Amino acid sequence: MKAVFDDPQFSFQMLRALGGAACGASDIGECLSTGYRIKEGDFESWHDEWSKTAERIHKFADGCVMGANKVKAREVSAREAYLRASNYYRLAEFYLHGDPTDPRIDELSTKSMVCFSKFLRLGGAQVEIVEIPYEDTTLPGHFYPVDNSGEPRPTLIVQTGFDGTIEELYGNAIGAIARGMNCLAFEGPGQGQVIRKQGLTFRHDWEKVVTPVVDFALSLPGVDPKKVALMGLSFGGYLAPRAAAFEHRLAACIANGGVFDFIGSRVPPNMSREDFLGFIKSDPESFEKGVLELAKTNPEIRWGIQNGMYTFGAKSPGDWFIMCGDYTLEGVADKITCPTLIIDSEADHSFPGQAKPLYDALTCPKTWMLFTAEESAEEHCQIGAALISGERILNWLEDTLADVG
Repeated sequence: MKAVFDDPQFSFQMLRALGGAACGASDIGECLSTGYRIKEGDFESWHDEWSKTAERIHKFADGCVMGANKVKAREVSAREAYLRASNYYRLAEFYLHGDPTDPRIDELSTKSMVCFSKFLRLGGAQVEIVEIPYEDTTLPGHFYPVDNSGEPRPTLIVQTGFDGTIEELYGNAIGAIARGMNCLAFEGPGQGQVIRKQGLTFRHDWEKVVTPVVDFALSLPGVDPKKVALMGLSFGGYLAPRAAAFEHRLAACIANGGVFDFIGSRVPPNMSREDFLGFIKSDPESFEKGVLELAKTNPEIRWGIQNGMYTFGAKSPGDWFIMCGDYTLEGVADKITCPTLIIDSEADHSFPGQAKPLYDALTCPKTWMLFTAEESAEEHCQIGAALISGERILNWLEDTLADVG
């Protein structure tokens, strides 16, 4: 689905920005006018224009808090604007990971977090900002309870994937709350604040991340310990099933979309997975030269390498690809025991062909869900179609948890 840009990567990220309108995290006109100012495929232009939009909306929000002529605060308007500014700062930071030392990464991600915090403080949602114990540190979390009654309720743990943030999960949270489910959103190593502020990179054994999150969820008031579900988005479609294979307190698992093998769709058609990784190990210089040459004219490859090296802590493109070789559910998927929903999208360009092998490898109760162009939901993770996506997925979760005794 084309959105402003001819380049598929920029078009997808613009559609992602537009999709935020479903929960108030963007406004269509603001996104389009910003997009029309951006040079096709130019990462700096993307940063510059989204920064301008973010700063303008941030300034408007601050002015609303002050009130017109400092007479009366306009909290509703401020709240709405802070949410949009938070998302626009996220967008401005998105393509800066080619240089992990770039000070704009910390500056913009901090502004995004601050604006979101102000949105919450102004009544944007009933939420508790929490710190989840993890090894010798903590992970950031947002706990959205249905209410303060303490009545045990189903609880959805939701996480992002390769490039999202905890603030983006707000839309998933309000969808769960509306259906009588608590929501605990979190970021793990390689994601959001955890990579930007703590420097913790991705790890393939994601159960070591999720088990402490489940421990924490079960300590919260109003959480039914028999009805805790986990949903992973995008690369989270590998991470969540990986965790569910070893964390058996989960009542359900959702992979949107399913990822059986992180590098599966990136292996050249004339090579096996083993031969491809073997080639990279044996001749990393030739591999790097070829990939970087492609990256010059392909923004998607350029961004993927830059963000991959940043979030995995890799020293070179070859180093990153070799690390990615550990992220497979071969020999793992059949250990999942809870009901599992595997989702695919008709035009998924991020992990094409990865959902079906994961579904086929499952031996637990399983459901296949395909989103199509007819529903306007064919993009990866149904970007741009948040409402129909949430409706179908959360309907499945409601039905599944209702069967749990």
